[in-house]
Amino acid sequence: MENKTYAGIEEQYSKLDSSKIVLIPVPYDGTSTWQKGADKGPEAFLNASENMELYDIETGTEVYKQGVYLAKPITENSSPEKMVEAVHEATKKYIKRNKFVTAFGGEHSISIGTIRAFNECFNNLTVLQIDAHADLRKEFHGSKCNHACAVYEASQNTNLIQVGIRSMDVIETTVMDFEKTYFAHDMAVDDTWMDSAIDQMTENVFITIDLDAFDPSIMPSTGTPEPGGLLWYETLDFLRQVFAEKNVVGFDIVELCPNETERSSDFLAAKLYYKMLSYKFLDEAAGDSFDNNFNESKENTNKFSKFNEDDDN
Repeated sequence: MENKTYAGIEEQYSKLDSSKIVLIPVPYDGTSTWQKGADKGPEAFLNASENMELYDIETGTEVYKQGVYLAKPITENSSPEKMVEAVHEATKKYIKRNKFVTAFGGEHSISIGTIRAFNECFNNLTVLQIDAHADLRKEFHGSKCNHACAVYEASQNTNLIQVGIRSMDVIETTVMDFEKTYFAHDMAVDDTWMDSAIDQMTENVFITIDLDAFDPSIMPSTGTPEPGGLLWYETLDFLRQVFAEKNVVGFDIVELCPNETERSSDFLAAKLYYKMLSYKFLDEAAGDSFDNNFNESKENTNKFSKFNEDDDN
């Protein structure tokens, strides 16, 4: 990737020391089982971001002025396990530097690493998964770090809430918490699902969004499109409420599979990322200090900790 800054922003807003936000690109597509190409997602997202207006009309803000540091892409691809470890270490490193950490994939297996890092650093973490697929297999194709296993670990170690689900294997019913799962066919006829989902969240929330959660009519460029998905404004309505009522500690977006003849999906992903930042920093001036409130003492008790203290500027 040749992008020097996120969205082409000026250098003064892109330095690590002064930026509140870190964006980690993870161009990984090692375990996809249908359409390949998610490894090209981060570059397509960044290119679309450079063509996006940076004034958000809804919030009346220019959130990029909070500072967005574009980290080096994580290119580890020797194995799914090594990739997850690399994502985990990079994510945790930036959390410990008091940044609002975000990641853009790549396929959904990258989220095993991001979720693991956030769970080590924040007490009573809720993982809000917005997705077409349950991704609850304990192991798939010989690996626990497959995209089909993206939130299995979260189901065991966090308060997992699943939204938009409309495709799964029967084995996943043995793991799924049906009280905290919002199926797309139910959401279509129940206008209380947003309040219900938010009521089940703890204070600290990490959001993982698989872009196939959206209906393919507005997001066709993803590896495994499923009919009957979310639309733009209902998704923003839900996200705006989550950011307003909870402490969103970070998020990732995955599974953009770009198509040279269809660029609207790239732009949707770019706008979604920027919208989420706009909601997070809605009431915070660019000059205000930022505290991500991570719990340094928790890392010593988490069995998944493999954190490397070395800085990467």
